[in-house]
Amino acid sequence: MKTIHHKIKQENQHITKQDYMLVMKNVSKVFGEQKALKNITFHVDEGEVFGFLGPSGAGKTTAINLFTAQLVSSMGEVTVMGKDVVTHHEIFGDMGVLTDSSGLYERLSIMKNLMLFARFHGLGKNQVEEVLEEVDLIDHIDKPVDKLSKGMKQRVMIARAVIHKPKVLFLDEPTASLDPGTTLEIHKLIRKLNRNGTTVFLTTHDMTEADKLCDRVAFIDEGVIVDMDSPKELKKKYGTNTIDITLKDGSEYMLEKDGIGGARIKEWLEEGMLETVHSNEPSLEEIFLSLTGKELS
Repeated sequence: MKTIHHKIKQENQHITKQDYMLVMKNVSKVFGEQKALKNITFHVDEGEVFGFLGPSGAGKTTAINLFTAQLVSSMGEVTVMGKDVVTHHEIFGDMGVLTDSSGLYERLSIMKNLMLFARFHGLGKNQVEEVLEEVDLIDHIDKPVDKLSKGMKQRVMIARAVIHKPKVLFLDEPTASLDPGTTLEIHKLIRKLNRNGTTVFLTTHDMTEADKLCDRVAFIDEGVIVDMDSPKELKKKYGTNTIDITLKDGSEYMLEKDGIGGARIKEWLEEGMLETVHSNEPSLEEIFLSLTGKELS
């Protein structure tokens, strides 16, 4: 596929921060000689699952750290719920965060771990039990964390991140190194949280995960947003206008998506010869490769 270096698709520079759950406007972040983010602009709607996609070192975690005021931008505006994150600390009570550094007390039980965190929010045992029901851990509340599988630990950390019912949840590579079965369970949990009204900001280098979960995605490479849209629209934009056909005798054809192609498909279908029909749309990973010339590891 053709490589397009840094084809920047920035959002409207006149976005109004009060209209969106999350906004970065003309944001850069510099560490010494290195620019982790380079003048990026985007927004996240309330109730959206937004994917921030790219390889390690692309600037994904830096974005989360800016939204949660663990870092301060070198330039530009960063707002959550219409408020500047540096000057309005009250908004942190409406945030939940899951990162790879969200450690647990290994020798304590699930219940004791969550109770420690619940008390910071003025919550009690009832709220802890409620969130453990949500993540399907209620039958394991007395189990020490060091006896849990990696997937169960991840669910405990998600429970801790959402125990106070945050309006926005930041997830940094939530299924990294998990097996496929556990990953599926985490995906179901993320969807459930989103259906209940939580806005989700998801960073990942797993494009299949993003395709399944996200309403919109932004591709980021070397601190630059190279394109941004819904997975469906990105596939349409970078796809080809062809369809692959396999007949029952094993023969294969590539047809244009036009009247002639449609007529041939109709004919094969009426004759009972049609075996499979596949639209030639690219995966998000293939689109990222076309935009940056890089594969995701």
